[in-house]
Amino acid sequence: MGGPLKLNLTSEQREELEYIRDNAEKPYKRERASALLQIDDGNSGREVALHGLLRVRKPDTVYSWFHRYKEEGLEGLEIREGRGRKPSCL
Repeated sequence: MGGPLKLNLTSEQREELEYIRDNAEKPYKRERASALLQIDDGNSGREVALHGLLRVRKPDTVYSWFHRYKEEGLEGLEIREGRGRKPSCL
């Protein structure tokens, strides 16, 4: 089992995430940026998932956002293509 999540953001990365949290057009990007900022502030991923967002999320969901951000940067906040319901007719 891993230890607590650590996200040591630079001031530039933190400013980018704060801008996304406050100004992104898509609500899911605002939510993910908020979760990452809370983790950087020292909250656990579980705490953020259960109490830190507008909707309760599974802790594994927040962990996946964290790891994707660490690996891919801001592109990791995007919803990947192919996710969601497929159109019934083309």
